[in-house]
Amino acid sequence: MEEIIENTLLYDFYGELLTDHQKRIYEDVVFQDLSLTEVAEQEGISRQGVHDMIRRCEKALRGYEEKLGLVHKFQETRELVAEIHRLAGECRRTGDTEILRQIEQISEQIEAL
Repeated sequence: MEEIIENTLLYDFYGELLTDHQKRIYEDVVFQDLSLTEVAEQEGISRQGVHDMIRRCEKALRGYEEKLGLVHKFQETRELVAEIHRLAGECRRTGDTEILRQIEQISEQIEAL
């Protein structure tokens, strides 16, 4: 997964677990693309402090994912839903009952997540 997409998903799922100060700095650097120097001046801390904060935030977000696995489950679910849509379209074209059985199996997998 591309690092930017991964960081965005991790932040979307776990960002609320960061402090307001961490969120502000992380958002400014990662999403607003401000330089470390700009954020340091804005926050009244050193450039190194900003750099360390970003690394700690990334480590925390990855740690939450390791423990909870919500992003992984989300991606699995998204892939299964895409497969359902593909099979449903094929079923509409062919009227194949085997495809309906496959759709039911995938639906059960989603429910198990």
